[in-house]
Amino acid sequence: MKQYSNTKATFALAKASFRSIMRSPSAVVFTLAFPLIFILVFGFLGGGGMHIDVGITPGSDLKNPVIGMLEKTGMIRLVKNKSKADFDKLLEKGNVDAMIDVHRKVNSVAYSVNIVYTSASMDKGNILKSVLNNLFYDKNLKPSVAEIKESTVHGREYKTIDFILPGQLGFSLLSTGVFGTAFVFLSLRQTLVIKRFFATPVKRSSIVIGEGIARIGFALLGALFIILIGHFFFGFTLVHGPVTVINMIVLATLGVIVFMGFGFIISGIAKNESMVPPISNIVTLPQFLLSGTFFSIEAFPSWLQPISRALPLTYLNDAMRKVAFEGAGLWDVKFQIMILVIWGIGIYAVAVKVFKWE
Repeated sequence: MKQYSNTKATFALAKASFRSIMRSPSAVVFTLAFPLIFILVFGFLGGGGMHIDVGITPGSDLKNPVIGMLEKTGMIRLVKNKSKADFDKLLEKGNVDAMIDVHRKVNSVAYSVNIVYTSASMDKGNILKSVLNNLFYDKNLKPSVAEIKESTVHGREYKTIDFILPGQLGFSLLSTGVFGTAFVFLSLRQTLVIKRFFATPVKRSSIVIGEGIARIGFALLGALFIILIGHFFFGFTLVHGPVTVINMIVLATLGVIVFMGFGFIISGIAKNESMVPPISNIVTLPQFLLSGTFFSIEAFPSWLQPISRALPLTYLNDAMRKVAFEGAGLWDVKFQIMILVIWGIGIYAVAVKVFKWE
């Protein structure tokens, strides 16, 4: 007799599961529709509470009226304690909107103020110019007190879509990995489909791997769709073109595998299908809100930022943004990948303990 092939069984299960996913309206909505809607909403609406990040050049005089007046505006956030080389990189990438260098003029009580802007953030640079003009002609800071010199360095423009899209891609992967995996395995167990599988020669590992391949394949198709729509219709930056896309797909693969681990745990501890949504939301909502999906975690209170930096989605979003906009390779985001791998090992260790077949 011909020997039974578990490899063929695995791919057959993956094919059947993939067809089932494609016919599921909820899977399509969470993976494709929601991220695209958020990209449109956040991409075009923008947000209030604008802040301008201004770096202070190392060696600059900090105890002067110029810095003091800038600190009082509320709009300007001064960035200190970084090297000149670090500031140059941040300027080029648009991560700081300008640099300021203030020194007392020789044999004078007045100060010399040198401002360096970046073309990567010209909109905020223009706002800063307006703020400075108002300050310098304020009654407390006259031209006789300080003179201003301005220049501009050229960098890649950092658009809203460059921040929003990687976050929404992470949103899609987390939703697919958690909700999809939790619902499908709980359903297979409750409808006794898995029990029927046990009457066949198929291995348990083939069931898990087959379902996993289907979920990963669907998630990656969704990721590729979101990336291409973002690039061709909204100008999403892909520094190295196809190479950047491939790197993002690799990161997406790692991300969805890690997130599927949460789904395995939830399917193991949930007693019925009505328990899956609340448990899944406990896992996903904090990550949606605190992992830099919609807003930079730098905007959160200082006490909340360590929590944000403990979540796996934070590192996936960060790696995606570095690869897409900064042109980083996978080796350049090895720290983020390492954190995701550590999370994956821990999550699957728990999943093995709580996952139930019957």
